[in-house]
Amino acid sequence: MQKYFLFKILIGGDGSVGKTTLLRRFVDDMFDDSTIMTVGVDFFIKQMNLDGVTCALQLWDLGGQEQFRHLMSSYVMGARGALLLIDLTRMPEISEILEWVNIVRMHDIDLPIILVGTKLDLEEFIAIDDETALNIKDTFNMIDYVKTSSKTGHNVEKVFEMMAERLMNIKKE
Repeated sequence: MQKYFLFKILIGGDGSVGKTTLLRRFVDDMFDDSTIMTVGVDFFIKQMNLDGVTCALQLWDLGGQEQFRHLMSSYVMGARGALLLIDLTRMPEISEILEWVNIVRMHDIDLPIILVGTKLDLEEFIAIDDETALNIKDTFNMIDYVKTSSKTGHNVEKVFEMMAERLMNIKKE
């Protein structure tokens, strides 16, 4: 009998960091820079095959605007992992990072989080260097840091594979 895993993964970050765009690139392999603000939560699903194991990812796109954050408690329940996105062209506020970490770890203090830098294709506007991003990752005990571009597809698949592999390894322990 083939193994099958189903994981709920949260996609969090401030408004306009590229959450929906990253998910559309991953799920539909398309780039659309005209996405509109996510109101509350949106939901995607994608199956992957990793080393002969089928893995379904329930991807919860959490609206980044502050007015939706009071809705998050019930949405984050049951999550097994999270991607916390930061826009590489804007220096993030540490208080905002802390707020997102608290949101996604609300029901699981040890929830694995990957810090994802977005908009890597906007090279001339990059405001966050690797040292700063790695400090954020370490400060908030995240499992990894990956730079992505939804426009080019760079590292998009990789970040979801990393999370799925991590979650499958946790299940095996």
